[in-house]
Amino acid sequence: DVNIMINATMLGSFTLLGFKDSSAKYRLTLFALTLLCYIVIIFVNVALILTIILEEKLHKPMYIFLCNLCFNSLYGTAAFHPKFLFDLLSNTHVISYAGCLLQVFFIYSYATTDFSILAVMSYDRYLAICRPLEYHSIMTKQRVAFLVCFSRLVPMICQSAVVIMSSKLILCGFQVEKLYCENWSFIKLSCYSTTLNNIVGFFVIILYCGHALFILCSYFQLVTFALRYPERRRKFLQTCMPHLICLTNVSATLLFDVMYARYGSESVPQSLKNFMAIQFLIIPPMLNPIIYGLNLTQVRNSFFRLCRYKKQ
Repeated sequence: DVNIMINATMLGSFTLLGFKDSSAKYRLTLFALTLLCYIVIIFVNVALILTIILEEKLHKPMYIFLCNLCFNSLYGTAAFHPKFLFDLLSNTHVISYAGCLLQVFFIYSYATTDFSILAVMSYDRYLAICRPLEYHSIMTKQRVAFLVCFSRLVPMICQSAVVIMSSKLILCGFQVEKLYCENWSFIKLSCYSTTLNNIVGFFVIILYCGHALFILCSYFQLVTFALRYPERRRKFLQTCMPHLICLTNVSATLLFDVMYARYGSESVPQSLKNFMAIQFLIIPPMLNPIIYGLNLTQVRNSFFRLCRYKKQ
């Protein structure tokens, strides 16, 4: 047992087992699709970020938070897609110990930051629709800057604690069952009790369930207000429906990932496991900017105006 512990700790790399059932031909097709998805993710997010930065009319809290959401998508997908694309063309699927820890930090700080940003955006919509006269006095530049920092720093602090605790574990194995590293991989490979790690992990889950509860309460108020005042219904449908679609999108894909990590069955086909594990790194980053770009008239008009200006 001592030798196993030493070997696992000193090896300095992990084998990714998510690729074990894929043939070379299947991997080439998947490489082409993944590369296309990643190009689309970069294009739609960068396009929306540049539109918001270059168009002065969009320098408002709602669009600043949207810009933050798009930047977070680029941040999170950069931790997964380049490595995944490289592995699809490789015969060996390994990741270094340090690289594994970094991947855990970046991917899961991205996921939790998405929730924080969506919570901030729901608060902004609540103020804009339910308390319009107070909106500008509450949503000052200082408050916007604080909320942007909050939505980024709190998830990073949480994930830093998780990663530091994972790095202290002594491992008895070096095989990761997914296409990328996650904190649950370290817990399953640990030689000793991981009670403290589990407590911290559940604390983080509860914290972000609190975010989800806050969003639901905000939207309960918004829906009630929209039903009571028909003149506000149009604004609710135009600015809140994209947010609700994005929230449902992110929540569903993250729920799949958590359920797979905690309760995944060995009888589930590897291809389905892989799809469940990576969809939150593909679907929300690709669809969120498209949903907002198509539904928010100001964003859509500004984007086409900037495109026409560039052509001239």
